[in-house]
Amino acid sequence: MKYDVIIIGAGVAGLYCARFLPKNLKVLILCKEQPWECNTFYAQGGITIAKDNNDIALHVKDTIEAGSNLNDINAVKILSEGSLDVLQDLLKQDFPIDRKDNEILFAKEGGHSVSRIIHSNGDGTGRMLHTHLIKNLEHTLWKNAIVIDLLIEDSRAYGVCLKTQKGLLNIYANHIVIASGGVGGLFKYHTNAYTISSDLHGIILEHNLELKDIEMLQFHPTTYINSPHARKQLISEAVRGDGGIIVDKNNRRFLFDYDSRGELAPRDIVSRAIFDYCSKNKEQAFLDLSSFTKEQFACRFPNIYRELASYGLKIPQDKIPISPAFHYSMGGIATSLDTKVLGMENLYAIGECANNGVHGANRLASNSLLEGLVFSKITASQILNSTINNKERNFPLNNEILQKDGDERLKNVLRDIMWNKVGIVRTQSGLDSALGGVEVMLLGEIGRLLRLRLLVARQIIISALKRKESLGAHYRIDS
Repeated sequence: MKYDVIIIGAGVAGLYCARFLPKNLKVLILCKEQPWECNTFYAQGGITIAKDNNDIALHVKDTIEAGSNLNDINAVKILSEGSLDVLQDLLKQDFPIDRKDNEILFAKEGGHSVSRIIHSNGDGTGRMLHTHLIKNLEHTLWKNAIVIDLLIEDSRAYGVCLKTQKGLLNIYANHIVIASGGVGGLFKYHTNAYTISSDLHGIILEHNLELKDIEMLQFHPTTYINSPHARKQLISEAVRGDGGIIVDKNNRRFLFDYDSRGELAPRDIVSRAIFDYCSKNKEQAFLDLSSFTKEQFACRFPNIYRELASYGLKIPQDKIPISPAFHYSMGGIATSLDTKVLGMENLYAIGECANNGVHGANRLASNSLLEGLVFSKITASQILNSTINNKERNFPLNNEILQKDGDERLKNVLRDIMWNKVGIVRTQSGLDSALGGVEVMLLGEIGRLLRLRLLVARQIIISALKRKESLGAHYRIDS
């Protein structure tokens, strides 16, 4: 079974890449479970769009400042310049963008100097974008298909080993695109879809390919902490951009003790400030929505309103208890600016799974959907301009046992380790302890899927240990 292109992942990056691959190509999109179980679908923020050519330089500056200058400036320029084409393409497709008096509404979020973020259905941009791309998909999508290995020899990818409801099989292609998302499943508290478990990152490590800046993990400052699930209810950055404030039990806006921008400082600063203040003062942080009326909030943030109301909260009069939770991985599979995985001829990585240098040490709000859109189009262009045509090959099936008794318990042990010792604030002793715990688990009789998670966790910890100085989202109190 051979295709021209296999795309692993059905989020914004994978689907938008498929949009630019013509129907005469044989393209297969693989989805671990249902297509809506992806981070794109849950994305409440919008899409950053440079207001015009004159705003590109300022958008680049904001992105690099948020990223603590670890960014690749050329990647950031590609991102910002590409945003103008993205907007035109979305308008051409009649994608619904929020407007007022027929003018596009641009919102402001933390770290941005100006209002330059477009939304759809208020806080439903990710859901609307995902639905739009699925609706217009012209290629084959397989659900319930888990990639358990990449078929690689020398510097070329030949296909994937796949677990389906009918069993294992190898599928071959001329080009493989990884768009599998981040690493949220490694953490006890996160905002990610439950399918996001870093499998492909682990497979990359197995094949001696590079994960870059993988210690750079972003924690979203405002999640509702009293939900019973590991995936915590995200409360978008845009809520603070539109007037939501963070207070303690005495209504004190303590964030200004840490940064003059208060609620609108970049996420790593706000997350650390909440963590530090609450730890030192044995306090609880709250999100105060009293600047909104009920009607205003429900109109601007319909999904957040519905979710919070489902927990019995009265909006806007109730103060929302909040805490940071893992949200986004700035690091990932190392790629060049043309999206090719370093050292490979026909293997690409796009979206959150990739590291092309855009985000540096901390992602600027609402740059993630934009990255998926801009760089997936570059991938499609690379594929269309390629002459690679893999010869017929037969790789053996990877018959490793995927899950063994006890794996679920160890998975939760790993989540605890990563949350408590490799989280918002890191110490040498905590990282050393975490590494020891992960390495002990790797020596046990475990299934393949847990082993892949542990390989990624180990690499995150090793990278965090190597970076002695605090930078962006990587914060060490012993440095």
